[in-house]
Amino acid sequence: MFYDLNVPWSLNDPELQRTLAFLDELGYNVVALTHTISGKLPSDLKCPIPSPLPFPTPGQLRLLRRCTLVLSDSNQNYRLSSLSGAYDILAIRPTDEKTLQQACQTLECDIISLDLTVRLGYHFKFKTLSQAIERGVRFEICYAPGILASDSMARRNLISNATQLIRATRGRGLIISSEAKRAIGCRGPWDVVNLAAVWGLGQERGKEAISKEARFVTVSAQLKRSSYRGVVDVIYGGEKPEAPKEEDKGKSDASKKRKAGVGDGKEAPLSKRELKRREKKARMEASAPSCCNDSAPAPAQATQNAP
Repeated sequence: MFYDLNVPWSLNDPELQRTLAFLDELGYNVVALTHTISGKLPSDLKCPIPSPLPFPTPGQLRLLRRCTLVLSDSNQNYRLSSLSGAYDILAIRPTDEKTLQQACQTLECDIISLDLTVRLGYHFKFKTLSQAIERGVRFEICYAPGILASDSMARRNLISNATQLIRATRGRGLIISSEAKRAIGCRGPWDVVNLAAVWGLGQERGKEAISKEARFVTVSAQLKRSSYRGVVDVIYGGEKPEAPKEEDKGKSDASKKRKAGVGDGKEAPLSKRELKRREKKARMEASAPSCCNDSAPAPAQATQNAP
């Protein structure tokens, strides 16, 4: 299965239906629609992405809802627990080195998404990035902004920053998404693998970035929202059965009696033990008169032989 976990969503977007249909034709199985939030969070945190969408979508394509939070101030309370409960996937996009360190060390999120089309004022460090990977957080590389950009500097920054990120993470904990606002910016799964090979990521790791690692993000995000540390899972056990009424109870008792042979004029079958007891009693009753008949003629014979 192939995943694209970053397809931007906006209200009344005319290109979204065409983009989803094209991703389905390319061979993707799971697509995440992304709602980006920047600045101060609203008081009512609800996912604006409707489910289902107001237009027909491919039947085999599984759609997820994702929130990308732009992290610009490390001292601000972003209420990540409320955001994670409203979406299927929570991603954080840090804007500087301080917010990147905070996202790698303490913040509870599923993805750290970096804008690699701009020139970063810092270098990626293995010690910082490995803390996030050990916690189960994955780093995201988005290729469409560099492909569709009219400025050649954006493509250079994408190649340079992606290569630096792959070296700093040593090829581990990476996912590759499109972040394509139009269908023309999407690429097939194997084209993405070849593109990652140009950046310095091997073909095996490139395939894992759009399949295995992306699946890990979706599964771990689901476990965080439906269980406690992956141990206790919250499931739907069904409705509690209603108590039977008195009329139904009387009917069930009558049916049980009919099954047992009571109340329809037929006696219940005897057990083997009862049959053996009755046979023994009958044999004892049959042997008792014969003993009496053998002892009765003796006094009569004695009277006949008397003088």
